Amino acid sequence: MLAYESTGSGEPLLMIHGIGHRRQAWHPVVDRLAEHHEVFLVDLPGHGESPAHVADGRSPRQALIDPLEEFLAEAGLERPHVVGNSLGGVVALELSKHGLARSVTAISPAGFWRNDVEFAYVRALFASVIATSGVLRPVAPWLLRHPWGRTLGLSWLTARPAAIPAEVAYEDLCNMLDSKQALRDIIRGGYLFDGAVPADVPITIAWGSKDRVLRPYQAGEARLRLPGARHVELPGCGHVPMADDPDLIADTILATTQDKTTTDLRRTA
Repeated sequence: MLAYESTGSGEPLLMIHGIGHRRQAWHPVVDRLAEHHEVFLVDLPGHGESPAHVADGRSPRQALIDPLEEFLAEAGLERPHVVGNSLGGVVALELSKHGLARSVTAISPAGFWRNDVEFAYVRALFASVIATSGVLRPVAPWLLRHPWGRTLGLSWLTARPAAIPAEVAYEDLCNMLDSKQALRDIIRGGYLFDGAVPADVPITIAWGSKDRVLRPYQAGEARLRLPGARHVELPGCGHVPMADDPDLIADTILATTQDKTTTDLRRTA
């Protein structure tokens, strides 16, 4: 079974992190969400404390969806609200296609690049970060103790790297390096999301204006493929925005799970 933690009460809410990350990415927003939902944070296969990512002849897409379907069944979760960031965002959208999501909030979801050239940038970025992080791992505890060190190491992911506690930054780096085989397998099989989602599932697509991984222009591509979704800009936020503006991220999620209008958000696209 996938590693997870849960807190709160109310309608269930499943939260899925991005590639190379772990369930703790959601900690900055959990307390707000737990006031309204029973929140489940899960580690994807090959990430965090979950078992290894194993394809067994399946497509990269199905090798992620199958363990999550099994997790939902084992945890007794029937159509939870689903929130995902990056890889987790496109996985959340896929779960909606399988009839497994009550609503979806996808934050900078993968799968909306326009062509192979644009996806090559993503592959090259992660390859560079992994190589550099591996070299710097011995000195990372010292480096990440300093705000300038976190800025140097994390500005590609977040707009406010100094807001990440030093110990969390180091644990995130170690997790990314420890999950690099899963990361390579998954990113090798990257695919475009086809935009086919059930009409009765509320969907929000939110994109950070300072996203350096999946560039903000991809929000426009998401609008074309998912015209029925609510599309929200996250001003001043990076690719992993939970620590950039926790209140805005929590508001964006709750606007979807509670099916509010976009006027309830502080800032909309």
